[in-house]
Amino acid sequence: MISPCILVCSIDLKTGYCFGCGRTRDEIAGWIDYSDAERHSIMDGLTARLETVERKPRRETRRQKIAKERQIT
Repeated sequence: MISPCILVCSIDLKTGYCFGCGRTRDEIAGWIDYSDAERHSIMDGLTARLETVERKPRRETRRQKIAKERQIT
């Protein structure tokens, strides 16, 4: 299943979006029940959403670290 989750799960109180992936709490909770088309539709707007959050994640996420390690080897 596709997912934008980067394991930084914290909600911006101003926008209601997750700092890590940009989804709302309802979208995160219902993600498993969405069709692939619904997931893609939500994911298409996440970059714009993340630009509106008050702060950005400051640490390298676990997923980013794993992806970097895979590129090196």
